[in-house]
Amino acid sequence: MAATLLVVRKPSLLTRIAYGIGGAASGVKNNGFEYFLLLYYSQVLGISASLVAGALFLALVVDAISDPVVGYWSDNVRTRFGRGHPFMYAAMVPLGVAYFLAWNPPAGLDSHGLFLWLVVITITVRLCFTFYEVPSLALAAELTQDYDARTSLMSFRYFFAWVGGLAIQVALLTLLLRPTETVKMGFFNLDGWHTYGLWAALTIVGAIAICAGGTHKYIPYLKAAPAARQLSVGKVFGEIFETVSNPSFRALFLATLFGLFASGISAALNQYINGFFWEFDTDQIAGLTAGVFVSAAIALVVAPIIGKVLGKKRGSIIIGLLAFTIAPAPVLARLLGFMPANGTDTLYYLVLFITVFDLALIIATQMLMAAMVADIVEESELSTGRRSEGIFFAGISFIRKLSQGAGILTAAVVLSMADLRPGMQPGEVAETSLNKLGWGYAASLLVIWMLMILCISFYRISRESHEANLAALAARDDTGPTP
Repeated sequence: MAATLLVVRKPSLLTRIAYGIGGAASGVKNNGFEYFLLLYYSQVLGISASLVAGALFLALVVDAISDPVVGYWSDNVRTRFGRGHPFMYAAMVPLGVAYFLAWNPPAGLDSHGLFLWLVVITITVRLCFTFYEVPSLALAAELTQDYDARTSLMSFRYFFAWVGGLAIQVALLTLLLRPTETVKMGFFNLDGWHTYGLWAALTIVGAIAICAGGTHKYIPYLKAAPAARQLSVGKVFGEIFETVSNPSFRALFLATLFGLFASGISAALNQYINGFFWEFDTDQIAGLTAGVFVSAAIALVVAPIIGKVLGKKRGSIIIGLLAFTIAPAPVLARLLGFMPANGTDTLYYLVLFITVFDLALIIATQMLMAAMVADIVEESELSTGRRSEGIFFAGISFIRKLSQGAGILTAAVVLSMADLRPGMQPGEVAETSLNKLGWGYAASLLVIWMLMILCISFYRISRESHEANLAALAARDDTGPTP
């Protein structure tokens, strides 16, 4: 048994890369839904922003209900292919097809038809994605119990999530959304959006195949489901609530709520800030996006180092405070009259430098927080006697969807207050509207991100307490601890 545990404790570099590539599916899907779907359906297809936001939020609420169910199911299912892998394989093709259709609605639909299409297709995408994402993320706690190895594993995951999402975004902005003789601004090139749907769908399917296939050989070494037992609806939800009552999980749950609430606002308004507030063209926006590849690479190196030197909790608080203060700073500086004029190279390169540095810190914070979720598993197992990786990561997925939906709604409110109507293009918006957009963007991000940092401070697990949890479990298990 010791040899088996040794394999599980230290995933090889190839395994970490395969697991990490699975994050590209998340990056592509999240990037499209958070950064472009509101813009595509409102500004390009002509539905009001509030109606689009309502459709997306409805889909998020319906989808979020599925997360704890899938998490509990994947924790307890017994198959020859383990607990999580059957879900991942089953979701792969339906998710790719549904994502393609999200960007290729039937021709001839009016606003009401597009609204109904958007509701149905986004619910489908998100449900399929839940069946992949929840058990896939839960693998992090099964592949290794080591405090630092988990940070490394989740760092690869978030690195590829950012790289995958950014790569498809750069392709969209530089190759697909090009002006034509009849379309003066690339954002309104419908053929480009349709092709993006195909490229993104193929990337999602490929990433899932690599992640599931690359970790498949570990199935015999992963934790087995508990023995079959009599279950009722009341008992199932009783076990779910018992699991998520863990104090450290509550802290991360609330931190994720506020953090992703802010991210939802930032993502939904990002293209408006770049295109309308700064008046960057599509090539410049693509350059900003490409710069984030550097951010992801820096974070991949920095996050494990910070986790080792400062610990995950302290490190995420320190770099989070720095990152989330810097993020809205350029917009605030412009509102106060301290930034170069729009259209100047100085403005562009200044924003580019700040974006690369700040996003590196933000990504590193995300990596550390994701690894913190995995460390809760053993603490919970001590008190409940059950392995509940799926439920914990489903809980984070649940709040991610609801908080991002709230972020989208808040973004729609900001756009409404700024009087940014469908069909408007850069240069056509009044200065007062741009000021309202800037203040709404910066103030909401600062307040909500600081609430996130406050919640992280209540997380209880350190390196020392994690090792104590492993020792206590070892004392309760005849097989001994992971060597």
